[in-house]
Parts: sequence; C-alpha cells; structure tokens
Amino acid sequence: MTIPRAVPDDAARDDAGPDGAARGRDLPDTAPQPGAPHTAQPGAPDAPLQPGAPAAAAVKRSGLSQVMGEDFSLAEAIGGVRGLVESMAPGLVFVVVFIATRELLPPLIASLAVAVLAMVLRLVARTPLTQAAGGLIGVLVGVVWAWRSGEAANYFAMGLWTNGAYAVGLTLALLLGWPAVGVVVSLLKGQDMSWRTDPARRALRGRYALATWLWVGMFLVRLAVQVPLYVSAEVAWLGTARLAMGLPLWGLTLWATWVLVKGSTAPAER
Repeated sequence: MTIPRAVPDDAARDDAGPDGAARGRDLPDTAPQPGAPHTAQPGAPDAPLQPGAPAAAAVKRSGLSQVMGEDFSLAEAIGGVRGLVESMAPGLVFVVVFIATRELLPPLIASLAVAVLAMVLRLVARTPLTQAAGGLIGVLVGVVWAWRSGEAANYFAMGLWTNGAYAVGLTLALLLGWPAVGVVVSLLKGQDMSWRTDPARRALRGRYALATWLWVGMFLVRLAVQVPLYVSAEVAWLGTARLAMGLPLWGLTLWATWVLVKGSTAPAER
C-alpha cells in the first residue's frame, strides 16, 4: 500500500523560505528596514555614553558654544536680555546701595534679594535655572564673606580668586600642551585630540594656543586693575571695575576666540 504524500497548500508555500523551510506565521520579521529608525528592544541595555559626553554637554550649555557658530551672537552667549540682567544686576545694586548708604548690611541684603528674585522668576516661568543658580551661589558667597569679615570689599573677593584660578589653570594647560580652547572645540565637535601631536596640524594648534592666551590675558588684566582697588578698599571703584570688566570684556574675548576658531576651520568642514 502506498502512503500518499502531503502536498502543501498555497498558504504553506507562501510561508516557506527560499530553502523550503517554514518560517512560521506567528514570528514577525524583526530585521530593520533600510532607513528605518532604530527602536530599542525591551530589556536591551542603553547605548554606552561616548567619552567626554558629559563635559561636551556642559560646554554646550555655556556661552562658549558660540565659538562654533557660523555667526557670532553675544546676546545668545549671555542668554539674551534676561541673562544680561541676571549677571549684572546684583553687583550693580550692591554698588549703588553702598554708595548711597556707605554701610555694609543694606547693599548685602539688596544684592542677595535681587539674586533670589531672579531665581524665583526662573522657577515660576519654569525656565532653565543654571545661570540664575550660578549667580545666586556667587552672590551668596560674596555676601557671607563680606558679612563675616565686616569689609564691603570682600563681597568681590571670590571673583578675584576665581580669576586667579582660571589664569593659573589655563596657563598650566598651555604649558602641558592642552590649550583649553582646542579642548572645548574638540568636545563640541565630538572629535579626538589628535591635533595636539599631529605635525600637519601645527597651525591649528597655534590658533588654539593663541585663543587660550587671550583668555589668560583677560583674567590677568582684571586682576591687575581690581586687586589694587581691593587692597585699598576702594569699594565703589572696585564694583565699577567689576561691572565694566565683566561681561563687556568677556564678550570681546569670546568674539576674538570665535574669529580664531572660525579661521582654523577647513573649507571642507564649513
């Protein structure tokens, strides 16, 4: 007796692969289609963080990201009119109230109140707090320092120490072959640091070094003007110098850095 051979119906033939093996109806084809976005499977581990990603994110949140733009915008770098007010208002209020009263406590309270108000307005509007929080911390340190010492000039002491630390740190980085501007640009571009040792990129390395020296010069000029005023307790003049050599000088240095970085970009990268 002959056993009849089963003949697959049309549906079975459709489900068979090129080699004749059945694929099975209940198994979806999970192969990604060309051009389709990748979707993580449940339980799959997240993609590893790229080296330097946190530092790059921090740089992008700061005004230094302006050095990579096709056009330079100081307003964007400082966060617009609101950023300008938040940066300058506490110091300006301190100087004005100190000149008016010649006492320590009123300008300290007024300056701190302005910084706290800026923070509260950010919270109410649900806008990023980074700039306002940084300003509040700086004002708080100055207020505590001046109040504990009883010297109004110490309201500005933290700024002097900060300028000195930046000048020393950037100079050391230059002497060690790590110009800070080049490091920042590489982080923003997501590139490696091969420009440091590549002989063919000596000109680029020189531009990064020159731009970094500009920042060292800015910090040193601030110290050269403000330290004598601090030592002689010329609070009004010290506060005025802080305002005049704050954002205006910072913006000028940032613009010069942008010019140097833009000039170092190869045509192919533009």
